[in-house]
Amino acid sequence: MSSASPTPPMPHTPAPASNDASFLSAYRGRFLVFEGPDGSGKSTQFRRLLELCDAAKVPVSHVREPGGTVTGERIREVLLDRATTGMTVRCEMLLYMASRAELVEQKILPALQRGELVLADRFVASTLAYQGAAGGLPGADIAAVARVATRGLMPDLVLLFDIDQRSAAKRLSPLLDRMEAKGAAFHERVRQGYLEQAKSDPRHYAVIDATQGEQHVWAQLVNTLRMRAPGLEPRRGV
Repeated sequence: MSSASPTPPMPHTPAPASNDASFLSAYRGRFLVFEGPDGSGKSTQFRRLLELCDAAKVPVSHVREPGGTVTGERIREVLLDRATTGMTVRCEMLLYMASRAELVEQKILPALQRGELVLADRFVASTLAYQGAAGGLPGADIAAVARVATRGLMPDLVLLFDIDQRSAAKRLSPLLDRMEAKGAAFHERVRQGYLEQAKSDPRHYAVIDATQGEQHVWAQLVNTLRMRAPGLEPRRGV
């Protein structure tokens, strides 16, 4: 994977997010994923979008990874606990996929079948970035396991909150979990892995400059969703 620095984001400030949220109706029955390095601020924007959907009366289900189910939450404890030592990257990847399989089967697919917008805080792109680009596992191996774990489910859009490693580190709590504590070089590889994914599939990825303040990032997010809504591809049966 290339370690070349990404092209800097355009310096212009996006227009303020409009109060008109009618465009969100286009996302009923769609699957959106929030991705980004630890410290990117995506969770804050995730909560804001949930609030906007509620105000717009768009039915929405939200899930997080790892976790979201009884089994998934127990897997989450193992994966993020700093007392967990000696775990191989391949084992780590398979545990994330096991949690994901439960989440898809029990939460995501039923919500999509009900015609709800599903928002996920991380999905397969995280595994490709963390265990693949940063951890060294071949992307083809991860993709093969993902097809089984997700039953081939793919997001309609991945919203990638991009931030450099130094800026992200300043935002993290000093009480780092096991993944957050993997070091600067690891997290820089994570970022590059994410950017390579976005570069290879621009139709399904949108990169958002997360180095800016919360309101600026929010404006980017809303404007991105508004602009992408008319071009959504027909969703195959779930």
